[in-house]
Amino acid sequence: MKTNVLMLLGTLGLLLAASCKKDKSVAYTAPLELKDHDTAFVHPGLLHTDADFTRMKTKVAASAEPWLSGWNRLTSNAHASLTYVANPVPIVYRGYDGVNAENYSSLFNDIAAAYADALRWKVSGDEAYAKKSIAIMNAWSSTLKRISGTNDSVLCAGLQGYQFANAGEIMRSYKGWSASDFARFQHMMLDIFYPINHAFLTRRERCMSHFYANWDLCNMCSVTAIGVLCDDRSIYNEGIQYFRDGAGNGNIKNAVYYIHEGGLGQWQESGRDQGHTVLGIGLMGAFCEMTWNQGDDMYGYDDNRFLKGAEYVAKYNLMEDVPYTAYTNCLGVNQTVIGDGSRGNIRPVWELVYNHYVKRKGLSAPYTERFAAKVRPEGGGGSYGNTSGGFDQLGYGTLTCTIGN
Repeated sequence: MKTNVLMLLGTLGLLLAASCKKDKSVAYTAPLELKDHDTAFVHPGLLHTDADFTRMKTKVAASAEPWLSGWNRLTSNAHASLTYVANPVPIVYRGYDGVNAENYSSLFNDIAAAYADALRWKVSGDEAYAKKSIAIMNAWSSTLKRISGTNDSVLCAGLQGYQFANAGEIMRSYKGWSASDFARFQHMMLDIFYPINHAFLTRRERCMSHFYANWDLCNMCSVTAIGVLCDDRSIYNEGIQYFRDGAGNGNIKNAVYYIHEGGLGQWQESGRDQGHTVLGIGLMGAFCEMTWNQGDDMYGYDDNRFLKGAEYVAKYNLMEDVPYTAYTNCLGVNQTVIGDGSRGNIRPVWELVYNHYVKRKGLSAPYTERFAAKVRPEGGGGSYGNTSGGFDQLGYGTLTCTIGN
């Protein structure tokens, strides 16, 4: 693993320099105060808390909508089946390195299953699903040795890192998961996923805008989730520090890099394509929810800057016009018009954002609200295609995130 991380840092260090365009009109925002290292974490406390599970269980038992429809999307997904068979491998490859074929689909499929089974257990109380989720995680923690491939391995460590940690966080209280097996799972996350996340977020390139926002965001999600899973405040704080003042595009002021008159916030990848902007909303939403459940409000940071970005992305993907300011970066990228590739992209990411800003906080988010209604009830891994894009988010937000009567 140490060799892989050094190779990654060496590759990243070759990139060139300059400065990237940022919104200069935003007022100074006071620094966030990080919690003391002795402050205990809430468990479960990533995407879902005990209160969330109580709400899901109560609403589904009462056949209340839209929770019941969300539950039905979960139970009809093949990954949420007791017949699902895990396929762990010792080395996961993402990106063809010229020798080894990509095989990371085994990992993202198995994580989708572990997470779906964990939800089924928490809502139904059926321990068969708890045992299935644990069996999948034990199989991987006793098999996986390395994540490799090209630089795309960083995406695997980030996306699948935060997702796997979420499955583990849900199941940590299950009496049938032995202390030794849970400890081995924690060590897998700390020894295999985290070093890649950390190396990427602490890189020191001359051109820090080289990587699009989703690269930083998935690794921010992973360090945040692993920090909670492993009760390590310093790891958790890495994500918050990067969100606040990181040099790359995961920094909230780089991700939502220009605020237009009227309050719409242009997303950093808007000139690229819309599949990646919607992915960015999903990752930023997951980051904000995980930190919110630990008592840290990233949603509201800098006058709800994330909401402004979500509204921008939602409006454009609802086929309405949005203003656009040309985007340039220090590698010479010059995107003079908004990208329309994959416009209207459907991903199960909107319920979480809508329910926080509109239901929890009572704010107006008309475009986010419309997109959430368009996707409802949200499915999960595999519901939106069998390639990696269909597994970039855990999903099932209608069941897990809906707040209301």
